[in-house]
Amino acid sequence: FVIAFGLVLIYMLFFYSKGAGLAADIALFTNLFFLFGVLASIGAVLTLPGIAGIVLTMGMSVDANVLIYERIQEELRAGKGLRLAIKEGYKQAYSAIIDGNVTTLLTGFILYYFGEGPIKGFATTLIIGILSSLFTAIFITRLILERAASKSDNVTFTTPLTANWLRNTKFPFLQKRKISYTISGIVIVLCFVSLFTRGLDKGIDFVGGRTYTVTFAQDVQVGDVAEKLAKVYGSAPEVKTVGTANNVKITTKYRIAETGAEVDANVDSLLYIGLQEILPAGTDYETFRSVNLQQTQKIGPAVAEDMTRAAVWSVLFALIGIFIYIMVRFSRWQYGAGAVVGLAHNTIIVIGAFSLFAGLLPFSLEVDQSFIAAVLTVVGYTINDTVVVFDRIRETIALYPKRDRYQVINDALNSTLCRTFNTSLTTLVVVLCIFILGGSTIRSFTFAILLGIIIGTYSTLFVATPIAYELQKKKINKKAAAEKAGK
Repeated sequence: FVIAFGLVLIYMLFFYSKGAGLAADIALFTNLFFLFGVLASIGAVLTLPGIAGIVLTMGMSVDANVLIYERIQEELRAGKGLRLAIKEGYKQAYSAIIDGNVTTLLTGFILYYFGEGPIKGFATTLIIGILSSLFTAIFITRLILERAASKSDNVTFTTPLTANWLRNTKFPFLQKRKISYTISGIVIVLCFVSLFTRGLDKGIDFVGGRTYTVTFAQDVQVGDVAEKLAKVYGSAPEVKTVGTANNVKITTKYRIAETGAEVDANVDSLLYIGLQEILPAGTDYETFRSVNLQQTQKIGPAVAEDMTRAAVWSVLFALIGIFIYIMVRFSRWQYGAGAVVGLAHNTIIVIGAFSLFAGLLPFSLEVDQSFIAAVLTVVGYTINDTVVVFDRIRETIALYPKRDRYQVINDALNSTLCRTFNTSLTTLVVVLCIFILGGSTIRSFTFAILLGIIIGTYSTLFVATPIAYELQKKKINKKAAAEKAGK
C-alpha cells in the first residue's frame, strides 16, 4: 500500500507538473491523514473490506483533482488568465465532483444500513473517505493553487510530455456501440453458463463450516492432505495452499449443523488423527494445537445465510437509490437506467469471472466476505466514472440545446477521456501493487477489484453511456420529426 501510494504521488507530479501535481499530492496526504485519524478515533478495525474502501477513496480523491485540473486547462486554453482560470475551473468541476461523490456516498449509506459485517466495515471507511476527499480536493488544493497564483503566473498544469495527451480526440464511441454490445453479450452469456454449470467456489462465509490453517515441517501436497482427512471426516475437505507449500488452509463442513464444545473438540481431534502421518513422529495432540495449528474459524450456516441475504439486499437497494438519484438529478430516467445497466454488466462479469477462472489461475478464487467488498468497490468506482460523463453531457446540452444529441454524447466521452484514463490508471496502480506484493491471502480480493476497474472503465465508454443514448434516441428522433413537420 505504501509503495502504491508513492507511485500515485510520483504519477501526479509527472502528469500535472510540480506545481499542480504537488498540490494534489499534499491533498492526498491530508486526505489519508484525516481518514486514518477518524478511523483511529472511532476505534475501527482495519480489515480487507476496509482496505477496499481506502483504495476507492484514493481513486476518488485523485479523480476530484483530475477533474478540477482538466477544467482549469480548458479555461486556460480558452485564453483566460491564471487566477480566473483557477476560479472558473473549480466552479465548472463542482457539479461533476458533487454528483460523483453523492452517488457513491448514497451507496455507502445504503450499504451501511442494510449490510452486515464486512459490508458495514467497507461502508464506514467509504463514507469517511468520501467526506475527507471532498474537503481536501475542494478546499486544500484551491488554497495552495490560489496562493501560488498570487505570487507567480508560472503555475503549470501539464508537462511537455502530457500537454496534449488524450486531448482533442475524436474516437467514434457511439458508432462502435453495436460491436461493444456483441462483445459484452457474449461475455455475459459465458458468465451465466459458467455460473449455472460450474457455480462459485463458495467460502466458509457463505456455506458455513470450520476452517483450520495448519503449518507442517515439510512441503505437503493438498491432494494428499485431503485424501487423509477424507478417511476421518467421511468426505474430502477443501484444502488450499496458503503462501508457501508447507502451509495449508483446510475447510470442512463436517458436523457444522451441530453445536456444543463436544462437537468442536471432536472435529479438532479428528483433524489431528487424520494428519498424524504427515506430522513429525512423536507429535502429540497438545503440540499439534500449539505448534502446527495456526488458526481456527467457525461460522454456522445461519450466519452465512444472513450475510448472503444482507449482501444481496444492500446491493439491490444501492442500485435503486443510484437510479432514482441520477433520474432526478439529470431529469431523465434514461441516464439512471444506463448507469444501472452498466453496474449490472460489471457486477455480472466480475462474479462470472470467479466461476470461469476457478482452478485455472495460480491463486484461489474463493467467494468470501472480502469478495463482497471487492464487488461493492467496483459498484462505487463505476458509478463515479459514469456520472462524470453524464454531467458533461448535461452541461453541453444546456449550452447547445439544438446540437445533435449523437454528437453531444460522443464529444462528452472524448472530452472526459483524459480524466477517465488518469483516474483508472492511478487506481489500477494502487490495486496492482497490492495484488503483486500483498501476499496470497489478499490476491483473489485484489484480482476482483483489478478486473472491476478495467471492466468498469470499458462499460462507462461502451455500455452505460451508449445505453442511455439508445433509450432516449426514439424520443429525440420523434421530437426532430415533429419540428421538421412543423416547419
